[in-house]
Amino acid sequence: MIVFQPTPHRDARGYYSRIYDVDIITQAGLDPAAFKQENQARSYQGVIRGLHGRSGAGEAKLVRCAHGAFLDVAIDARPDSSTFGAMETFLLDDQQCRQVYIPRGFLHGWQSLTSVADLVYRVDDFYNPGEEVSVHYLDPDLAVPWPAPITVVSERDRTAGSWADYKASVGRG
Repeated sequence: MIVFQPTPHRDARGYYSRIYDVDIITQAGLDPAAFKQENQARSYQGVIRGLHGRSGAGEAKLVRCAHGAFLDVAIDARPDSSTFGAMETFLLDDQQCRQVYIPRGFLHGWQSLTSVADLVYRVDDFYNPGEEVSVHYLDPDLAVPWPAPITVVSERDRTAGSWADYKASVGRG
């Protein structure tokens, strides 16, 4: 993961922050032209989305919080990785303006910690529903430390498979 920490300039009106800078992205070793799509998801307090990924080559994401706060979760799901199954969590909010780059091959999910939270993320590949991968957000083998009471999850996330099933499907089971 790569964390980008901009410097918001604050005054009585609020703040201004440069959210995306091609030079900084390039200095971090990323290709700014690789991002093909930008998405925004609004969630309400306690909502969990994820854990989602893609089969095949996967997709890389550059994730930020445009409004509110959420816990962002990334789990290494690359079968050949020495850190397979490792989890990292990040508190992202609209005050620090941090962004997290999540490489290809990771599962991703988040929980909204404020009444309204807007997650904005850039991806380096177009959506293909045939490549969707989901692992249950409460899987005991992963034990994601969701910090708030869970209020709403989608049917897809409620019926997602287990981490053990995912591991078996990629030859790590």
